Amino acid sequence: MSAIRTRFAPSPTGYMHIGGMRTALFNWLFARHHGGSFVLRIDDTDRERNVEAALAPILSAFRWLELDWDEGPEVGGEFGPYFQSQRDELYGSAAECLLGAGLAYRCFETPEETKAARAQAEAEGRTFVGTRASLELDPDTIAAYLADERPHVVRFQVPRDQSVVIEDAVRGRVEWDAGLIPDPVIQRGDGSPLYNFATVVDDAAMQISHVIRAEEHLSNTPVQVLLHQALGHELPVFAHVPYVAAPGTQEKLSKRKLEKYRNSPQFRRMFESAERVMPRIGLADDQQPDPVMVEFYEVMGYRPEAVFNGLSRLGWSLDDKTEVMSRETIVEAFTLERVVKSPAGLDPDKLASLQGHWMSESPVRERLDRCLGYLERAGLVSDTTDPETRRHVEALLQAMGERLKVYSDVLQFDEFLVEDDQLAYDEKAVNKRLRKEGVSGWLRAFRGELAGVEPFEAGVLEELMKGWVEREGLKLGQIIHPVRVAVTGKPAGVGMFEALQLLGRESVLRRIDRALELCETPAESEGTGS
Repeated sequence: MSAIRTRFAPSPTGYMHIGGMRTALFNWLFARHHGGSFVLRIDDTDRERNVEAALAPILSAFRWLELDWDEGPEVGGEFGPYFQSQRDELYGSAAECLLGAGLAYRCFETPEETKAARAQAEAEGRTFVGTRASLELDPDTIAAYLADERPHVVRFQVPRDQSVVIEDAVRGRVEWDAGLIPDPVIQRGDGSPLYNFATVVDDAAMQISHVIRAEEHLSNTPVQVLLHQALGHELPVFAHVPYVAAPGTQEKLSKRKLEKYRNSPQFRRMFESAERVMPRIGLADDQQPDPVMVEFYEVMGYRPEAVFNGLSRLGWSLDDKTEVMSRETIVEAFTLERVVKSPAGLDPDKLASLQGHWMSESPVRERLDRCLGYLERAGLVSDTTDPETRRHVEALLQAMGERLKVYSDVLQFDEFLVEDDQLAYDEKAVNKRLRKEGVSGWLRAFRGELAGVEPFEAGVLEELMKGWVEREGLKLGQIIHPVRVAVTGKPAGVGMFEALQLLGRESVLRRIDRALELCETPAESEGTGS
């Protein structure tokens, strides 16, 4: 095969697993590096599933990461259709070819008979590879069974007198004893193909040159090689990349272990962030993606550049030190020779670091538009095109600076977007900073200073406070902390004087008035809200 053609063939599960996305990325990178074609093929053999609805999140994940496909759903291609459910005629022809050549046979054994034969083999200490009893049937008996519609499957007859050997592009030489391989079912009684058979037929028909997939598929490879050979195909190059492991473990990252991951210190922060963000943007519990899903990172406001960069490093490296890389650099440098064999652990901290870099690279317009989207979904702004709203939020983002780690972080600074009478106060901060002797007097006095200062800008306000504490014989901390809690409801946040300017004089004065009431309110009778 001269042309480089890779493929990714997901089942339409309703979500895109982060590990599967990494494998898809490696296929995409290899194709783009060599100027080849990347094929997206859908293994939708489950006829009961709503394929369109289940496929949508997968295609969405590809689009978000800007992994374009040259052939597949929505774009078509020379070797379509690209859904297995639409290729039954091709599988049927291949099965008939093998049956006609005596390389496959119709197996009429019942599950009970197979179970009994397996038990006998185990009792005798033999490896069970099947009985091949149906091979003893004469043509008339087979014809009679078929006329009676006796249940059966089609099995491929494994040539057990040989070894199966491949030169894996990642793992090197791998060898299997074909004598230990049971005859695999390639076609069910209803004519539908099984995974290994359909995969071989499709890879050959679509002229796939390199089968790049996760290492758990290595066990499928000997049967697939034998099927390729039996059908007269040229073998593709196989490359089995490491699976993506859960943080700090050697275990494959699995959606089934979500509750366990909640106890992981690294993953716990992700879950906690999601619990703060997702309800606010209107996602009910059953709609919320989790960190095993690509959608999670999009919903939480990661930049696709960061996730692309992070996924590329799960099992591949440019060298022993480079972490931050652009899409162009990765495409130019990607080779299978630098893919490792050992499991590649998903590292949320490393991903956060990459996100920090790529957030700093984000254009101001993009940052503003993305953050406005979260604020709109949370009901904090009503018109994202309003010039005054955009100016206010842009000023907030400038004040936040590096505090904006992901776009949804803007929701943590809602004190700059709620009405003054709706500001929620942190009760612990109120008790620590406002309900102390002397604070109400200082706040009231400094309020008077704020009421008359001109202009109401950060630099002027900072000089005002410093001059005031010096005249009053106070330390800066004795007033700056009470003022922060009074106007933001929180003990920490953006720069104090930037916060005052953002809120504006009238809002600051109204909030200080509310805080003065809290100063005089006993803690036990005051809530944390309005």
